[in-house]
Amino acid sequence: MIRFHEISDGVRIAEITIDSEIINSPQDMLDIMADIGYGGCNNIIIHEQVLHKDFFDLKTGLAGEILQKFSNYRMRLAIVGDYSQITSRSLKDFIRESNKGKTINFVESFDIAIRNFSGK
Repeated sequence: MIRFHEISDGVRIAEITIDSEIINSPQDMLDIMADIGYGGCNNIIIHEQVLHKDFFDLKTGLAGEILQKFSNYRMRLAIVGDYSQITSRSLKDFIRESNKGKTINFVESFDIAIRNFSGK
């Protein structure tokens, strides 16, 4: 399910809610991006539970394939989840590097995602 949020300065955000179908492939993400893009939105919040578990195993390449779509189509993404239990050094490094930019961010809460999109 997609829920839209309007925040200050006309910024529109699409939230892929926790009760949505699992995103299993880059094509699943492209379909979501197309639906959202037609609605004039280029900011997406996804809850980690909606991403297939292989997304967080960097060896599968799923994360790279999906996240590349956001750069290609100039959309921003915040992935909300609890990352404190991650033991993989490469995944920790990947999250840290992603969070240095503005396109892909891994955040702890919905409120932080909203703040990041609003620029505050």
